[in-house]
Amino acid sequence: MYGILILLHILGATIWTGGHLILAFTILPRVLRERSPAELMRFESAYERIGLPALVIQIITGLMLAYRLVPDPARWIDPGDVAGRLVGVKLLLLATTAAFALDARLRVIPNLNEGKLVSMAWHIIPVTFIGVLFVVVGVSFRTGWFY
Repeated sequence: MYGILILLHILGATIWTGGHLILAFTILPRVLRERSPAELMRFESAYERIGLPALVIQIITGLMLAYRLVPDPARWIDPGDVAGRLVGVKLLLLATTAAFALDARLRVIPNLNEGKLVSMAWHIIPVTFIGVLFVVVGVSFRTGWFY
């Protein structure tokens, strides 16, 4: 079961983080240069069909993996517990991602036009960076980078 959880978690991470890297480094520069909210929305609508399920899979498998590693959820935010601290960092990254996503979905995307593309970029870039941090923290469970 552990192997399947890890596999699903990593597949979700590749889709989520990889999609955001493509968005940030290939789609976004072109959208900003051409001032084309329609192109951004085309990418977003196509990516959401696979990106959001990947994120949901990551959340579910991440919680299951966290519980396997640290069975007491109270220790997930315990700075004195190394594994708990890493779980807490991932939860903080998740909350930050959710905050950016909600703000974009409720405030920016409904009124997306040429004038709001920079605002959207200020959502895309941090979420991409956070996605990479998710991967780095996840890898550190095995490498001990933050122990």
